[in-house]
Amino acid sequence: MARAEREDLRALLVDLTPQQWAAPSLCGGWSVRDVVAHVLSYEELGVGQLAGRFVSGRFTVDRTNAVGLREYGTRTPAELIQLLDDHLTPSGLTAGMGGAIALTDGMIHQQDIRRPLGLPRSIPAERLVPALRTALFAPTLLGVVRVRGLRLVATDIDWTFGRGPEISGPAEALLMTMAGRRGVVGELSGSGRERLARRLPG
Repeated sequence: MARAEREDLRALLVDLTPQQWAAPSLCGGWSVRDVVAHVLSYEELGVGQLAGRFVSGRFTVDRTNAVGLREYGTRTPAELIQLLDDHLTPSGLTAGMGGAIALTDGMIHQQDIRRPLGLPRSIPAERLVPALRTALFAPTLLGVVRVRGLRLVATDIDWTFGRGPEISGPAEALLMTMAGRRGVVGELSGSGRERLARRLPG
């Protein structure tokens, strides 16, 4: 599933114009090209290099990602697509959790690109379900902290989580909200929505 998600990302990227590559993404301060560089910035790292990346980033996620972006952010769109071709099957860190890291990170970031560009898609339910689960419990996302005391209900696939005031909406919108994308919360409904909105950054 992680490979299929990357194949879908590739199909998107090969048709983007230079203006679209330079356009802002949902990730604050990052262009579309920056997001692609980030997605691929861990693929070529061995264990020692990965450890060095985290040391350089002082063991915080944002700083470590920034180190990777400095290293990969200068690559051209063509070079990034070639790197993606070389790593359609995840390797290294992103292959962790049975590929769930690559699947979830890739899915969220593909939506970070698609949403601002107005290029929606239909994500297969069989990919969304494990991505939702991973977003809840992955150490870098910990969506379960954002949605504690709330009940999430997907309206387009068979998926629910939690107890408490309900929040319902498309599974993709639930995923993006768990990942901290504040602008997506307006696509959700239910008595718990305002509580969730107060927990999101920005």
